[in-house]
Amino acid sequence: MQDGKTKIVFIVNPISGTKSKDGFEELVRQTMGTDEACQWSIARTEYAGHAAVIAAQCVSQGVDICVAVGGDGTVNEVARSLVHSDTALGIVPCGSGNGLARHLCLPMDMEKALKIISLGQTELFDYGVINDQPFFCTCGMGFDAYVSQKFAEAGKRGLATYIEEVVKESLGYEPDTYTVEDEIGVHSYKAFLIACANAAQYGNNAYIAPRASMQDGLLDIIVMEPFKVLEAPQMAVDLFSKTLVNNQHIKTFHARRLHIHRERAGAVHVDGDPIKMGTEIDVEIREKGLKAVVNPDVIEDAAEPNKVINAMSSLVNKIKIG
Repeated sequence: MQDGKTKIVFIVNPISGTKSKDGFEELVRQTMGTDEACQWSIARTEYAGHAAVIAAQCVSQGVDICVAVGGDGTVNEVARSLVHSDTALGIVPCGSGNGLARHLCLPMDMEKALKIISLGQTELFDYGVINDQPFFCTCGMGFDAYVSQKFAEAGKRGLATYIEEVVKESLGYEPDTYTVEDEIGVHSYKAFLIACANAAQYGNNAYIAPRASMQDGLLDIIVMEPFKVLEAPQMAVDLFSKTLVNNQHIKTFHARRLHIHRERAGAVHVDGDPIKMGTEIDVEIREKGLKAVVNPDVIEDAAEPNKVINAMSSLVNKIKIG
C-alpha cells in the first residue's frame, strides 16, 4: 500500500473467453470510483504470456491487488507471477469455464466481481506444480488433457463446444496405463484419465473433485477407470451434480506429491490449457503460496446439472444416429 492507498492493476485479456471487455474501464470507474483510498489502472495484454510479465512487474512495483480479467488461462498467467509475494490475486471472470473464480465463490457478473475486489478481503491458498508448471485449479493427463487440446483447436469457446468435444472424443478414446508413486507406495492403473485437483472443479460447475480444498495442503487425486459409451451420460450427471466420487469407475486419494510414469508422451492440461510433456510427470502441492481476494459472503453459484445433462444426452443420441 502506497501513501495509504490500495494500489490495484487490472490486467485485461481482450480476446479471452466469451464476454466482451468493451466498456470495462467505464465499469471500473463507476464501481471503484475515485475514492482517495484506492488507486487503480488498467493494462491490456498484447500476446500470449504477456499477463505473466505484467503481473511480475506489479509485484516489483508493490501493487496490492493484481486482477486477472479473462478466463482460466489468464488467471493462471497472472497467478503464477504472484506466488509467494505480497501482491494478491483478484479475478473478474470472463472465460468459458472460470474454474478458480467459481471455486472461490466469486460472482460471474463483472460489476459484482469488481465490488468484491473493492472490499479487498484476502486469504492464503495452496497451489500445485506439474513438472515446474504452476496450476491453481487442476492439472491432468489422459482424456481430459486430450479434450483440452481438441477444445483449443476447435476455434469456438463455451460450454456447448466443450460438451460436444467430450462426447465425440470419448467414443474412440483408448485408455493408457499409468504407474503412480506417492508417499504411501506404488500403484498401476489402466485409466481414462488421472486428474490432480487443488480446487474442486474444472470450470462450468464440472466438479471433478467436489471435496477438494485449496487450504488443506493436499491434492485430491482422481483416477477414472475405463467405462462403456452408454455410461457417459451418467458420468456427466455425476460430474455436474458433485457425486462423481461415488461412481464405481472412480478411485480417489490424497497426496502431497506424486510421480507418474505413463506409456506415451503427449498432452497434459494445466488449468485447462494443453501442454506437451514426456512420460515422467511430477506433481506436488505448495502450501499457502498464493494470496487471493475472496468473497466475504461465500455464496457459490448454483450449478445447472439438468441443462448439462440434457445437452450431453442430446449429443450422445445425435452421434449415435449420425
